[in-house]
Amino acid sequence: MLRINDIAPDFEAQTTDGPIKFHDWIGDRWAVLFSHPKDFTPVCTTELGYVAKLKDEFSKRNCKVIGLSVDPVDNHAKWAKDIEETQGYAVNYPMIGDPDLKVSKLYNMLPADEAGTSEGRTAATNATVRTVFIIGPDKRIKLMLTYPMSTGRNFDEILRVLDSMQLTAKHQVATPVNWQPGDDVVIAPSVSDEAAKKKYPDGFKTIKPYLRMVKQP
Repeated sequence: MLRINDIAPDFEAQTTDGPIKFHDWIGDRWAVLFSHPKDFTPVCTTELGYVAKLKDEFSKRNCKVIGLSVDPVDNHAKWAKDIEETQGYAVNYPMIGDPDLKVSKLYNMLPADEAGTSEGRTAATNATVRTVFIIGPDKRIKLMLTYPMSTGRNFDEILRVLDSMQLTAKHQVATPVNWQPGDDVVIAPSVSDEAAKKKYPDGFKTIKPYLRMVKQP
């Protein structure tokens, strides 16, 4: 099973933008890989359109976006027309075709011994292919979220988590519940009070010895 901080499995695949080798495609950037159980499904249609709308926001954060659906790339191209028509945004990032289920199995979204191909499978049989992975420039998995088919994913939340992870990777802080960019942050327990006083000369608030709040660096 994949866990946080595992190396994201590398793979080669066909996409709507041509063939890729995943780690090479990520390069030195962050990446969001989000998957779909089948083309021409209603909830996924809304998600793909909204991510297209947010593409520039991900780019501002040095983050690439790539989708995956358990269908051939040719089907993705046809689906993209419906997405643009109904959501008002054209898909502006690559979509991976996974007709042999290779990537879905590699990322534990389907059992490794799952037989067959995408042919004849329904969205229900692929229901677990509804996961968001955030992968860092070090190619390690930073986040995994799996949603039911009936619930649209919140990509504003994905952006918020990305902001948090990039902030905490740079500074010795953590973000508290419901944090939004600009809110106070938590000083990491690994930072002593003496070090915190030097690091934050304007001061910080000690609520408990293990809970110290400071303005976002």
